[in-house]
Amino acid sequence: MKRRGRQKKNRVLLVVLMAVLLSVSCGKRYVPRPYGYWRIEIPDTAYTAFAEDTLPYAFDLSDNAIAEPIKGDNGERCWINVKYPTLNATLHCSYKPVKNNLGMLSDETQKFVYKHAMKAEAIPEQGYEHPEKHVYGVYYELQGNTASPIQFVLTDSTANFFRAALYFNARPNQDSIQPVLDYMRGDIIRMIESFEWKDVK
Repeated sequence: MKRRGRQKKNRVLLVVLMAVLLSVSCGKRYVPRPYGYWRIEIPDTAYTAFAEDTLPYAFDLSDNAIAEPIKGDNGERCWINVKYPTLNATLHCSYKPVKNNLGMLSDETQKFVYKHAMKAEAIPEQGYEHPEKHVYGVYYELQGNTASPIQFVLTDSTANFFRAALYFNARPNQDSIQPVLDYMRGDIIRMIESFEWKDVK
């Protein structure tokens, strides 16, 4: 008799325990959230003319950027880094005089751009020309997780050759840097459209 009573009690406990487990397990399902990124505040922008006496070129510079002169690979002058401290980005700019070597300089630019082809999903090119200012060039936007998402080259085709490449001081991840990249695209286009040579008439 006692045995039957204990079995009955155990069954009741088992039923209650199963009911509790079922009610708890029927609650909200856990849904994993997508990986998030820090919110990036894009600053307002104003532009001023950047025209250093020692440089053969001038352009509009964002007030969010600092242009720093540097020496080139072989001690060349007229190279600058345009740094964006709040956006963790740098536009590396080099300058070379053209001395019957425009083809070679153009080929070097193509090599610099297409060395990123392994990581790039596509590399669309867009030509640019401003005949009144003698400024001609090519704008490259490297799509995907490349180290340098934007590059461009400008020349007057006779005396001056200017090349720039954008790099972020972070691991390439286009999803996380997209707002900054959109901002930088606008800044770079403004730079190209306002670019002029000082010694070309």
